[in-house]
Amino acid sequence: MNTSIKTIIKMLILVVTIQSCNQDLTLQTYYVDSELAPGFTSLDVPTSMLKIDESTLTEAQKDAYESIDKLSLLAFVADDSNKAEMDTEIAKIKTILKDSKYEELMRGGNSTDGKFVVKCIGGEGDNVDEFILFGNSNDNGFVVVRILGDDMNFNKIMELASVFDENSIEETQFKDIAKFFK
Repeated sequence: MNTSIKTIIKMLILVVTIQSCNQDLTLQTYYVDSELAPGFTSLDVPTSMLKIDESTLTEAQKDAYESIDKLSLLAFVADDSNKAEMDTEIAKIKTILKDSKYEELMRGGNSTDGKFVVKCIGGEGDNVDEFILFGNSNDNGFVVVRILGDDMNFNKIMELASVFDENSIEETQFKDIAKFFK
């Protein structure tokens, strides 16, 4: 009896040790840890809030729109007092996005104005489960946008992005988000 209790305790310790070693920071964990922290703003947006007139969409745009479930945004607003904190937070996100599960699709920008990268998880071609847009502005801060859905296609999502230009996103409830990118 005493031996079996010792064996159970040893097994529990082993399981806890293995689990604690496997607790790398993920983008989801980063969102949860940061969403209420000072300097951060977070927003989850279901596609129904985007107020897109589906009758004006091309077939590819409609497919892209229907494949998206929601957008999750996490932004850090920079000011003169938190530049060092911003640099630390950017380093954390870059470390997370270096994981091999994030496939890089595009990058751009410059060191003066800011940079962006688009990555994806979970599929190839027409079968992507999540797109991640990470962008920073040296003056304004940074933003991480997770586009979550099922069987999304990057090219179709890019076509859908043109709808926001055509429909002037500033006329919607996202005025503050749009300001971040100007």
